[in-house]
Order: sequence, then structure tokens, then C-alpha cells
Amino acid sequence: MHAAHGEVTMLLQAMKSGDESAAEKLLPLVYKELHRLARSYMYRERPDHTLQPTALINEAYMRLACDEIDWQGRQHFIAVAANVMRRVLVDHARAHHADMRGGQFQRVELNEDLAISEKDSNEVLALHEALNHLEAFNPRQAKVVELRYFAGLSVEEIAGILKVSIRSVKSDWALARIWLFKEIQGPPADRAKKEDR
Repeated sequence: MHAAHGEVTMLLQAMKSGDESAAEKLLPLVYKELHRLARSYMYRERPDHTLQPTALINEAYMRLACDEIDWQGRQHFIAVAANVMRRVLVDHARAHHADMRGGQFQRVELNEDLAISEKDSNEVLALHEALNHLEAFNPRQAKVVELRYFAGLSVEEIAGILKVSIRSVKSDWALARIWLFKEIQGPPADRAKKEDR
């Protein structure tokens, strides 16, 4: 296991240095984790989504391989991969929304209080936008939401990736969910306007 971790780090450094063959050698070493991320993301998407986990991995990996990132190691790679997968899916959601104007999305929940209806794809994109706003003033909380909710990682895994305590991750997760709920739902007057439409 440690040998594989060391090999991943070496290949990531080689990719950063411009070694084009490193990306090909890296994929088999991280594929299992990327597939787990992709499955977790796709589980939350609408049932008729045209993108399959393998296609999501391929599209995300192409973006990762082309980016000039100062890789810190395997965990950093997985964290960045989670972010790229989210962005790939948001791009697809926007394209689907533009094509379908109100395509059906699967209900997603951060807790019992925050639910995004199946009726309006704008609400799916609203979660993405709210997360971007959260990232502007609290990047760590946004990263915890991305890794926990979207990527399905455990609190312990997130603590390892972000190099913080488990307690900090739990606190960030709780505070971020409250903030996102308020951001997406908006003040009562705004909600009434939305319901009148």
C-alpha cells in the first residue's frame, strides 16, 4: 500500500514536470478511488443521466492530466479529482437544463430540512452556486461539503486530506449545512416569490 502511495506521488511529480507518459501510468493506480468518487456523484444525479461513471472518470481525468497543478500527493489528487468531477457534472446539468428547460433531477438532501425538488433543475445548480459562495469566505467548509456530500468520503478520510482534526471536520460539516440551507432557501419573502411563479 505504501509503495503504491509513493509511486502515485512520484508520478504526480512527473506529470507536473511535463512527463506525458506519467498520466497513463497513474490512472491504474488511482482508478479504484476515482471510480468510487464517480459512483458517489452519479448516485445523486437524475436516473436518466447520459453520463456514466466511466465517462465521468475519463472526462475528469482528461482535465486533471491537462492542468498544471502543484500536486502534494495522493490525497491532494483525490481531493482535486472530487472537485473536477463536481464541475463536470455541473457543466452537464447546465447543458441539460438549457436543452430541456426543467429536466427531471433526482431529489438530493443535505439533511431533512434541505431538499432540492425534482421539478426545477435551477435548484440543482443553486446548490453548486451556494457552494461557490461558501468557498469565497470559508474554503475549508466548502471543501468538507464537497468531499462529504458529493464525493461520499468519510469524516476520517476528509480529516486526512485536509490535515485537520475529525472534530474540525464534523464542526465544518454541521455549520456548512446550516449556511447552505439558508443560502438556498433564502429569506421567507424570497421563498414566497418563488412559490408564486
